[in-house]
Amino acid sequence: MDSAPSPIDRKDLIEGLGKGLRVIEAFDDDHPRLTPSEVATLTGLSRTAARRFLLSLVHFRYAATDGKYFWLMPRVLRLGQSYLGAARLPRLVQPFIQRISMASGETVNFSVLDGHEVVYIARSNSARLVSIGFHPGARLAAHLVTPGTVMLATLADDALDAWIEAHEFTQFTAFGVHDKAEFREVVRAARALDYWITEQHLELGLRGLAVALKDRRGECHGALGIVLQMQTMTREQMIERLLPLLRDAVNQLRPLI
Repeated sequence: MDSAPSPIDRKDLIEGLGKGLRVIEAFDDDHPRLTPSEVATLTGLSRTAARRFLLSLVHFRYAATDGKYFWLMPRVLRLGQSYLGAARLPRLVQPFIQRISMASGETVNFSVLDGHEVVYIARSNSARLVSIGFHPGARLAAHLVTPGTVMLATLADDALDAWIEAHEFTQFTAFGVHDKAEFREVVRAARALDYWITEQHLELGLRGLAVALKDRRGECHGALGIVLQMQTMTREQMIERLLPLLRDAVNQLRPLI
């Protein structure tokens, strides 16, 4: 996880840039097409300001409109691709997750914590026709996926408590943890083990294993994880066969980050 940014004097900020980014972030799975009024409600901007930002996005080909609704265009993907292309960490991790994938025959992912979401930023596919895992750029609520649990386990108790209190706990299956006190105990258990296994929290029949990637000072920079069909391996087999591969990789990466 990245350190908190250094404070910046407000007179050095371009407020319009921040507002424009908030407009882009207003679009998601639940809001693929929005009116200026809806954008205003989601961002806290006035309707007039929201409309001007939307029209600007259309002008620069980041959005399109039919006169009433607005939606994002593929050009927006350049913003995320710029990070994946320029960031050092995905390039650093890629050869290590490729080795794990070759040794295990499974798809391996690397992800980071972005606020209350896990963002997948690197992936190495297995040789199987159908591989399980998340493609770079995918975002999921952190309590639903195993990497989220192990990354949160690196937080101090006060920071963890603040995160849990601010988090919205949704549930996708009957097996998912959505109670705050129960999730706190899950994270503490993962901290004690220094790894975690999650079963069927996001999708039935899937089991995930993850290990946090920490530097020599103990600061977390992300997590390496593997997701399998539950019939592929038992929990014990995952711990015996896959956990050493993940731990070996994070040990080799530790002095490099």
